[in-house]
Amino acid sequence: MGSNSSSPNPSSLCLDGTLDPHVVSGKIVICDRGINPRVQKGQVVKDAGGVGMILTNTAANGEELVADCHLLPAVAVGEMEGKAIKHYALTNGKPTATLAFLGTRLGVRPSPVVAAFSSRGPNFLTLEILKPDVVAPGVNILAAWTGELGPSSLPTDHRRVRFNILSGTSMSCPHVSGIAALIKARHPDWSPAAVKSALMTTAYVHDNIHNPLQDSSTAAASTPYDHGAGHINPLKALDPGLIYDISAQDYFEFLCTQKLTAMQLKAFSKHSNMSCHHNTLATPGDLNYPAISVVFPEDTAISILTLHRTVTNVGPPASHYHVVVSPFKGVTIKVEPKTLNFTRRNQKLSYKISFTRKSPQTMPEFGGLVWKDGVHKVRSPIAITWLPPF
Repeated sequence: MGSNSSSPNPSSLCLDGTLDPHVVSGKIVICDRGINPRVQKGQVVKDAGGVGMILTNTAANGEELVADCHLLPAVAVGEMEGKAIKHYALTNGKPTATLAFLGTRLGVRPSPVVAAFSSRGPNFLTLEILKPDVVAPGVNILAAWTGELGPSSLPTDHRRVRFNILSGTSMSCPHVSGIAALIKARHPDWSPAAVKSALMTTAYVHDNIHNPLQDSSTAAASTPYDHGAGHINPLKALDPGLIYDISAQDYFEFLCTQKLTAMQLKAFSKHSNMSCHHNTLATPGDLNYPAISVVFPEDTAISILTLHRTVTNVGPPASHYHVVVSPFKGVTIKVEPKTLNFTRRNQKLSYKISFTRKSPQTMPEFGGLVWKDGVHKVRSPIAITWLPPF
């Protein structure tokens, strides 16, 4: 262990040049995660004569474990296990350890969980547009790999492989792209917004033990600011029942609510004759987005906010939906109408949601709105934010 301190420092982080070969030679070294690449820590340990590494998470990473192609025998442990191992090493006169591969684990519970590195909300540019949109597989993904680099990407790594275990949003992206292509193949006439709507409204927000998706960085339940509409569900996304479609004109009218200059708007309108003179979008929150984000302003005199949505029936021609909305502490919610009765495919029906201020909260509140027809559950996450009063 590079340091006796429970807080990371250069030696406990196993930064280049911080380990004393006389101390670590022939030893298994405990290294804190952070600052330099995880695989480089193993290189530092190896260069100092270490025979193995225990890579321990800090508070920034919580219990999330990421696989790496290390250059020496190594294991990764979560923050809690790391603290226990450090305590053993510091309090035992002659601590010993064995690193062993115990096989591949299947059916891990709970799963999935939101990765510590996953992009987080809120969307500070426009609070009325809830971000992120969805989460998708992105941790320890078996992926194709170039033959030009070793699997650790370090220049000292001369191994060559065709596949590697990778993690990151760059791994989630191809999952979503592939599912979007699958949806587009089934529904070639759908717009990008329709495909996105199908991905979002069919996503799930509970893990395989029926609890809310966990945030691996905190070990607490995640919120829509962590998981967006939820984890993508490919099969359900092929048949979402209803979609929230958005046209190029709708997006432009949304931009008209963003106080952009004429020159900035021109960059989006290109050679078309779009202008904001006939904008029908009352507020940014009225963009026909599959997620709902309500922002109560600083002015406490404004007690009611109303948003509008339009859904398109992509299910059976005769479809009848009723709405279910989560209860909130800070507001009462009224949806009009409470039922949507479709008589044909691709028919559009609109509804409005009124939020009445009841008991302003100091933190955002989260919930959902679901349209049900007995087969489909078309779910939109809801986030409610109260800006501090004047």
